Amino acid sequence: MKGKKSKGKKSSTAPALVTGKSAGTLMVHLHAERKFYLLVLVLLSLCAALSPYPQLAMWLGFMLAGYSAVANDSIQTIGTFISSNHRYPWYYLWLYIGSLFVVAIVVSWSLYDGDVSYQRLQSKGLTESPTEFSFLQLTSPLMLLVITRLRIPVSTTFMLLTSFSGTLGTVTGMLQKSVSGYFIAFFIALLIWWLLSKPLRWLQRGEASHIWTGFQWITSGTLWYLWIAQDAANVAVFLPRSLSVEQLIFFCAFIFAGLALLFYLRGDKIQNVVDEKSDVTDVRAATMIDLVYAAVLFWFTLVNTVPMSTTWAFIGLFAGREIGMTLSGYHGEVRWKKTFRLIGKDILMVGIGLLVSILLAITVNATIRKDILDLWAEHLSPLLF
Repeated sequence: MKGKKSKGKKSSTAPALVTGKSAGTLMVHLHAERKFYLLVLVLLSLCAALSPYPQLAMWLGFMLAGYSAVANDSIQTIGTFISSNHRYPWYYLWLYIGSLFVVAIVVSWSLYDGDVSYQRLQSKGLTESPTEFSFLQLTSPLMLLVITRLRIPVSTTFMLLTSFSGTLGTVTGMLQKSVSGYFIAFFIALLIWWLLSKPLRWLQRGEASHIWTGFQWITSGTLWYLWIAQDAANVAVFLPRSLSVEQLIFFCAFIFAGLALLFYLRGDKIQNVVDEKSDVTDVRAATMIDLVYAAVLFWFTLVNTVPMSTTWAFIGLFAGREIGMTLSGYHGEVRWKKTFRLIGKDILMVGIGLLVSILLAITVNATIRKDILDLWAEHLSPLLF
């Protein structure tokens, strides 16, 4: 009788336990992150208060975008740098990367008449500086900040630029370039880590020499510079297209300070997206990843000045690398399930980010909303009705 009673009790309360566990997990998360979400609420209130005042809103949007964009995209460029240099004090890494950022921005400002975006904001639909800001435009970097805190890699390009784009054509151009970036990075990485797995495994025998560390700092710095050339536009979109000397100093100083916080936190929670991948803490492996990724970004820097999502190229590279390593037997075992789980999760996350950014653009941007409605009426509506 006792056994039957116990069995019945377990059966009847199982759904409640599952529900309670899910709710409990959420409560644990909210409690653990209560200071962060309190900060988000304060910043939301600040966005609402300052959105009617363009000069103040402009700098608030820049500061929110400055930290959130670099924090989310840090996994692409300095993620492997952080993972493979964990033995060094954080401020060594910060001073190196921060100094390169200042140099890259000053070079663009000098060459392009005050433009710090390497002319990415000279693309059609983005040439005009915003003269007013909506509440949702200011909160898009906050959405990105929350997503980053949840360790979700998304395209900062789509999250931050689509709500300012003057035409739907600019958005579709960004999407086409980003998708091509994913597949190019995917196939290059697949071939390299499939065909060259034996030489790469041989290179990683024993302890890495100091030469490898120097080489990795060079490749990471090059990659970081190329990323700035592509993605500085995501931060500068809130600001005038030509900055004064005073504005340039504040721009550089704020991002430089934000990088200090990021390195102090060792990449913060989103760093896990890199750390969960195969073999990224070895300086030699990290160097190869940075070298291939830098080559891909360099190619797209030469193609045109249309902004692109470097996040898509980044996850394409890691997807190709994981499949190439599995095909070559690099791990010594077949691990397709884990490989496709990692790839699928990354694709899902950037897909969610793309959907959110498009919905945000439709809500905020009247021009894009009109273009989509016109496209629907001209091409899609006749096919359905």
